[in-house]
Parts: sequence; C-alpha cells; structure tokens
Amino acid sequence: MKLDGEPILRTRDVVKEFGGVRALDRCSVEVRAQSITGLIGPNGAGKSTLFNVIIGLYGPDEGQILFHGDPIEGVPTYQLVERGIVKTFQIPRELRNLTVMENLLISAKRVPGESLLRVVFVPWKGRARDREVQERAERLLDFVGLSQLRDEYAKNLSGGQKKLLELTRALMSDPSMILLDEPVAGVNPTLATKILDLIERLRNEGKTIFLIEHDMEVVMRRCDWIIVLHQGRKLAEGAAADIRKHERVVDAYLGG
Repeated sequence: MKLDGEPILRTRDVVKEFGGVRALDRCSVEVRAQSITGLIGPNGAGKSTLFNVIIGLYGPDEGQILFHGDPIEGVPTYQLVERGIVKTFQIPRELRNLTVMENLLISAKRVPGESLLRVVFVPWKGRARDREVQERAERLLDFVGLSQLRDEYAKNLSGGQKKLLELTRALMSDPSMILLDEPVAGVNPTLATKILDLIERLRNEGKTIFLIEHDMEVVMRRCDWIIVLHQGRKLAEGAAADIRKHERVVDAYLGG
C-alpha cells in the first residue's frame, strides 16, 4: 500500500558519472512527507551518490531534483539547509576541539537579514537571537539525551555519542527533511536502539526521514517505505512485506 500525501522529494531521471562510470542511471525516486523511507542496495548501487546529489555536494549530469515541488539541482548546500533539507554522514564530522554545545551553536540556521549592521544598530535583536539559539540547543540536547555532555569536547565522545551529536547538529537548522547515511553503523545495540527510537519520534513529530542502512532488520522493522537501488537505478519499492517477497530483491540482497 502506498503512503498518503504528495512527495516532499522527487528525483527524475538523474544521471551522475565519474570518469565514465555511471553511478546513477536515470534514477527516479520519490519520498513522501512525514515518513521514514529506507534506501537499500549493495555496495556500488549508487545510494551515497544519490544522497550527495540531492544535498548538492555533487551536481547531476542530467535529470531533475524537486524539493517541495521546486527544482534544487545547482542550489548550493547551505541554501538547501536554509530551505529545510539536511544530511548527516556515515562517519560523523564533529568539530573535534569544540564542546558539544559549541558544535550545536555553530550549526544554527542563519536568520535572513542577519548582518553586522543589525548587530551594531539593533544589538537587542542579536541578543534575543542568541538566547533563542541557546534555548533550542538545550532542548535538543535534552531530546537526544546528551545534556550531561554539553561541556564535553566532541573528540572525547564515543562513536555512538558522535552519531547522536551529528543528528542533533542537523536538527539545529529545524529541517523538514533529514537524509541519514547509516545512522547506526558501528554503534552498540543499546545506543542504536535509542537512535532509531529518536528517528521514529522525529517522524511522529512531522519530520521526513530518508535513510541509507545496510542492516536489513533495521530497515524492515523501522521504515514505512523501502526503495531498492541496483546499478544506479530503482529496482523496486514498497512496504517491508512487499520487499521481502520481491523475487529479484530477495535473490540479490536478502540472500534468498
């Protein structure tokens, strides 16, 4: 059964080549709003390339990407963040020599019109903005359970805690859609469960989640919709029950 509502994200016939190798081959996918959509496929299927093209780290060679119905190919990554789409990385990219709180404060969304002139001539607005950002960071630290580590240097966190910090930094921009590249890879089972529970809470609070994950049990249990990539294009899509029964998917990715 398909999810209700219009897609928040569409890719149409997207092509991306690297040195003559076609990583994405007329790739067309849709992600529905307020869903957890999983993206699966073997190594080299084009999953990370698709994410990087969506977020503007690579430009597509052909095709179109639509976010909230607007074309976004060629839009710089920082502008995409301002529009409400963010990405986390498989290997967290924390600012190692800053504290957890400092990592969040530096990740806050820029306010339109924010400038040196405003700071000079209407400083009270700058102070109000600082308080707002600080309060948001405090709320998010409480949300993810990192409040007790607010003053710890990021380099001292465990791998799982760095994954939580990566997610929290993404949330500082108040995105409508979050691309998660293997959010629980290399994380101990207890912390992985916590991260997955947080992802479900975010979906329930209105966020849209698009995630890459190699753990099939995680995908089957946690995703509302699953898209399978093969050789740079969509092979199949559906709910977990349908994907489990899809003959080509079972043969290629689920081991029969």
